[in-house]
Amino acid sequence: MYFIKKNDKFSLTLEGKNAAAGYLFILPFLIGLLAFMFLPILESLRMVFSTVNIDLVKNGFSMEFSGMDNLKRVLLIDPEFYRMLAEEIGRMVLIVPAVIIFSLFVALILNQEFKARGVVRAIFFLPVILSSGIMIGLETNNTLLSSMAEIIKRGNLMKSSITGVLEEVLVAEGAASDFMAYIFRIINQIYDIAMASGIQIIIFLSALQTIPVSMFEAAKIEGSTAWECFWKITFPMVSPLILVNVVYSVVDYFIRTDNRVMEKIRVTMMQRMEYGFSTAMAWVYFLSVIVIIGIAMALISRKVYYYE
Repeated sequence: MYFIKKNDKFSLTLEGKNAAAGYLFILPFLIGLLAFMFLPILESLRMVFSTVNIDLVKNGFSMEFSGMDNLKRVLLIDPEFYRMLAEEIGRMVLIVPAVIIFSLFVALILNQEFKARGVVRAIFFLPVILSSGIMIGLETNNTLLSSMAEIIKRGNLMKSSITGVLEEVLVAEGAASDFMAYIFRIINQIYDIAMASGIQIIIFLSALQTIPVSMFEAAKIEGSTAWECFWKITFPMVSPLILVNVVYSVVDYFIRTDNRVMEKIRVTMMQRMEYGFSTAMAWVYFLSVIVIIGIAMALISRKVYYYE
């Protein structure tokens, strides 16, 4: 309840005050969204159901209503969109859990008392700056780097894999399993995981610092081990931030500049000038991401513990 009646007057409860503070924090975003994004969003929806004609002479464009043609082309005709979308979702399912586990592990280490802790925290925040688009753009668009990577892959019998030798041995001995294959794939992508974990580490670190020290002291007096303290105190207390980090990680993954679906949408719009078709792909992609986030929130929110 947000309101309580006292002396024939309504006043905000503590929950109501917290909610009001939250709405005040997001108010600038809502104002900006309505002022600068509402009309472009409506215009993009018009493009989905229209054929967009570019007029280079007048530096403008015109739209002719075409019904569901663009959506039919995306959902039923285009041979690449669904395949690329499925591949990116598969990569997301692999990367996001690893990012959450890695960032929580690093946050637990950084929360300990040791010398030069501030410097180490700054080092782990560097991926946030490096992954802002410049480094990824260099990796994906630089011809020299791409050629060198291709040469290395061709010349390396182990496919440039960190775990190549161990994986080959386990496969030869029949000891490899689907779980081990998953672990190998995560290890081989540790660079991408570390680059995507900066913000999540900071969020987890802030959550760890809000846990009362008295809870750990009481647990130690009762004879709890560090392992028991983690699962009974630390993990439940940071579980709301796990949900936040999962949502952030999913969104962050799907807007990466090296995302193949986004690259296809960009090429279709900027090079082929097919604005209606590219906008239809963008909306289908957007709705797919929303569905994935909704499923993740529905599954994780059941296990979230909120400390009052």
